[in-house]
Amino acid sequence: MINKIQISFLNARTKVLIVCISILAIASSESKAQDQKIGYFESDIVVAQLPEYGGIEQRLQLLSSGWQQEAQEMLDEVTALEEDYQAKEILYTEEIRNQKLAEIAQKKKQHQSFLQQKFGPTGEYFQQQSDLLEPIQRKVFSAARTVALEKGYDYIFDRSGDIYMIYARAEFDITADILFELGIDLDN
Repeated sequence: MINKIQISFLNARTKVLIVCISILAIASSESKAQDQKIGYFESDIVVAQLPEYGGIEQRLQLLSSGWQQEAQEMLDEVTALEEDYQAKEILYTEEIRNQKLAEIAQKKKQHQSFLQQKFGPTGEYFQQQSDLLEPIQRKVFSAARTVALEKGYDYIFDRSGDIYMIYARAEFDITADILFELGIDLDN
């Protein structure tokens, strides 16, 4: 009986000790969190304000429209082959029908392959976009780093990316500071 009481007392004492340690840990982490300075900016807004971005956007649009034209011509060719096949299908032998269907399937496959090569996730368009935008992104993030160091921020988040901020007070928005660092004056 004494053993059970001692064990119960130890368990209660251990629980109190754990609760005390937890409270101390929470209190100390809250005071540290209050000392941290956090800011955010919207890189989409900053990049759109850079003069060199307009030229890049124009180059990408030109590239894209040329490829879209090429893809449309390929699709028109497929449509013409299908219409021709439907109009003459009854005149074809089984062998010629199979050849025509194979030709149509091949043209469709070429069209899909072209779209994938140009506009797919690893396609030329996205590669060009990445190559052209990388220097601008480096410039923006370098300016963000400079502003963070000058103003003593512990953390800076890019609100335009995959980080979702449900709420952020405007006083922590450093987008204007980054634009100023890049030499862009929004007042004009």
